[in-house]
Amino acid sequence: MDSGDNAWLLTSAALVLFMTPGLAFFYGGMVRSKNTLNMLMMNFWCLLVVPLLWAIVGYSLAFSGDGDFIGNFDKSFMRNFDMQGNELMFMIFLATFAAITPALISGAVADRMKFSAWAIFVPLWSILVYCPVTFWVYPGWLAERGSVDFAGGTSIHVNAGIGALAVILVLGKRKGWPEKLSPPHSMPLVMLGTGILWLGWFGFNAGSAGAANGRAIQAFVNTALAAAAAGLSWAVTEKFRDGHFTNLGVASGIVAGLVAITPGCGFVTGGSSILIGLIAGVVCALAVGLKSKLGYDDALDVIGVHLVGGLLGSILIGFFADPEAFSKIDEGYEFLGGLFYGGGTELLVEQILANVVTLIFSFAVTFAIAKVLDLTIGLRVSEEVESEGLDIREHAETAYSSLDRSTI
Repeated sequence: MDSGDNAWLLTSAALVLFMTPGLAFFYGGMVRSKNTLNMLMMNFWCLLVVPLLWAIVGYSLAFSGDGDFIGNFDKSFMRNFDMQGNELMFMIFLATFAAITPALISGAVADRMKFSAWAIFVPLWSILVYCPVTFWVYPGWLAERGSVDFAGGTSIHVNAGIGALAVILVLGKRKGWPEKLSPPHSMPLVMLGTGILWLGWFGFNAGSAGAANGRAIQAFVNTALAAAAAGLSWAVTEKFRDGHFTNLGVASGIVAGLVAITPGCGFVTGGSSILIGLIAGVVCALAVGLKSKLGYDDALDVIGVHLVGGLLGSILIGFFADPEAFSKIDEGYEFLGGLFYGGGTELLVEQILANVVTLIFSFAVTFAIAKVLDLTIGLRVSEEVESEGLDIREHAETAYSSLDRSTI
């Protein structure tokens, strides 16, 4: 790698790190005002804990060794790194991905989870769920079979999305849900968070090329186009369904498009990225309504956006992957073609398998973690704390000190 590649990877790492504060604002604007700081803290906690854990042992478990299930400890505490191959840089770049993944789950458990339980859940989930799935998807057996995931659709969004479902099934519904719905208390915060996420996502996706090359450029273009297309299609879907174009719909659509293009951004071309975005906007807009029908309280639509969007984007690779186009961009860069590009169904089957395995494993282990925490220290705050607000009771702070908390 030359200095330009190094500069792009370091910049991308900073952009992805910035995404977690962006997610904190995105989620923080959606919750009730009395829980704003709790949501910010849940996200920033991931930035405090996960990169340290990743450097000490997580990277080694996810990206070293040749075992079938998980890596080994050869690279723990940043030992035995290939410094000529810039492994230290890749470690810290990937640490930012590891940090935002459990942070995604915070949106599903908003307004009712004990912070002490969250503080323990994050490192446990990172080691027991994120590391094994990441190992399978990248250096491990799923990758060896032929499935692909350019920037984390399966290992991050599907993994966190199904994990969120497992936690909320243990946690239970918010008091008064769904009869008493709580609209976002600050749409400006939501839109600010959306903008930060979109900016950071260029590092997330284009940085995953590992260099400042043609794949990075194509991933960058795909990221911009898919997000715009999904934001547009969600907004139009909402207009036909509800009669209004809303800021929340546009923000949610943009994020859905970013999620959906993430696994395939380095395997599809610009036209396909627009189609993936358009499909994701419509499908995810419809998917978020399932929680009321099926009875699970996903507070901020993590399942409808990240689980559904991640699954959709990953499986659509099996249709839209275009190896011929990328061979012109980067000679020697090879992967299976999608159904629409002469590859048959082989890649589609592998994509489905990778996601089914992730769904089963992540749900089972996450449910077990949540259940153990619930039976020991308790997972959920009391009704009194939920009514008064987690900011003041869990953190002894308020986001808006001039307001009367009893009225909001």
